[in-house]
Amino acid sequence: MTTAPFGTVAVEPFGDSAVMVTVPHAEQAVRRSAIVAFRDRFLAHRPHGVLDVVSGLESLLIEFDPLRTAPEHVEYAVRLLARWAPGDGPELPRTVREFAVPVVFDEETGPDLESVAEEVGLHPAEVVEAIAKSTFTVALLGAAMAPMMDGLELPAPVRRRAEPRTDVAPGAIMIAGDNAIIQPFPGPTGWRVVGRTPHTIVDISRPDPVSFGPGDVMRFVPVTRDEAAALDAGFLLPVEVSL
Repeated sequence: MTTAPFGTVAVEPFGDSAVMVTVPHAEQAVRRSAIVAFRDRFLAHRPHGVLDVVSGLESLLIEFDPLRTAPEHVEYAVRLLARWAPGDGPELPRTVREFAVPVVFDEETGPDLESVAEEVGLHPAEVVEAIAKSTFTVALLGAAMAPMMDGLELPAPVRRRAEPRTDVAPGAIMIAGDNAIIQPFPGPTGWRVVGRTPHTIVDISRPDPVSFGPGDVMRFVPVTRDEAAALDAGFLLPVEVSL
């Protein structure tokens, strides 16, 4: 392990062609924010032979080509970048983008809304209000580039469904624990479905299939079905003013 400006980074072998980077810290918020900070730094100074970087909520999996580099070289680069103080060299500045995501919350779009309300001891309308007041930060892009976010503020963490749903519509707003995620394509999920946005979250026909990334902020704005239908809700884009 080595001390970094944003915490302590642990580097462990992960098979023959990857290493796992984590930030040992007692506070979850520190672990998550620190690994995002390190990810941005690592990608800005990507070492030779690195094939892919896979973000986890509290970890970073760095995959490399063992014919082009060696595990010790990748680990050395990780430690070097972790020790690099902010003033030691050029950092690529990243502007945090903010998204206001319109969401319809009703029985059809949010089939789990009532059961979530019962679980946390609130009325469904109070759950919607709590979700709307929450500030969500994108922690990572999950399967199919779905934005996985933390920041859900409810009286208690939300359990996953005992029996997963087999086909959830794209745009579904789903929650579990203190996290939220938006379903980009039709598919199964064990997360609790509480609403739906009319926006397209991922568009593989575009050069950049998504407009968001780790560290960006999303807020869910409740709208009625009529208001959603009246929106020109195409590909999701950030608001003009950055944080």
